[in-house]
Amino acid sequence: MFYAPFYELFPELARRETRSVTIKNDPSLPDGEYGLLEAYCNEPGCDCRRVMFNIFTPDRPEALAVVAYGWESKSFYADWFGRYDPDIIQQMQGPILNPDSPQSELAPALVQLVDYVLKDEAYVARLKHHYRLFKQKVNEQAGYPSRHRLRRSKPKAKKRKRRK
Repeated sequence: MFYAPFYELFPELARRETRSVTIKNDPSLPDGEYGLLEAYCNEPGCDCRRVMFNIFTPDRPEALAVVAYGWESKSFYADWFGRYDPDIIQQMQGPILNPDSPQSELAPALVQLVDYVLKDEAYVARLKHHYRLFKQKVNEQAGYPSRHRLRRSKPKAKKRKRRK
């Protein structure tokens, strides 16, 4: 499974909704702005329900850390993977440093920063929405039937009964 940046398919939305965190006087991280660039699985038909955060600062050209986060339950990932393997499930759920990505010396502190940011329920809801948008687009481009139907942003208006 490969991950592609959210901004590749939705550049304007990513520009408006990419989370960044400004750190000041933290003993484990240098002062500065840390951007959490989202990447999602671009395999048509895959429904892993995960995001990879590539964490950047304006000071360095390479990612400081890549943090994986899956928001579903252990049983979901066991079913998705096909068996209960605690090590695999821990990597699927996260937040966890992605073991297949290069990590900087700041990575352990950055995974804790992501864990803190994920306490914001509205932000997690935004990530799930971005996931559904991304997966729908990937599936449509591949001609694969989408499993992610977007919900209407507003409820359908109820039809009024006409009086006779």
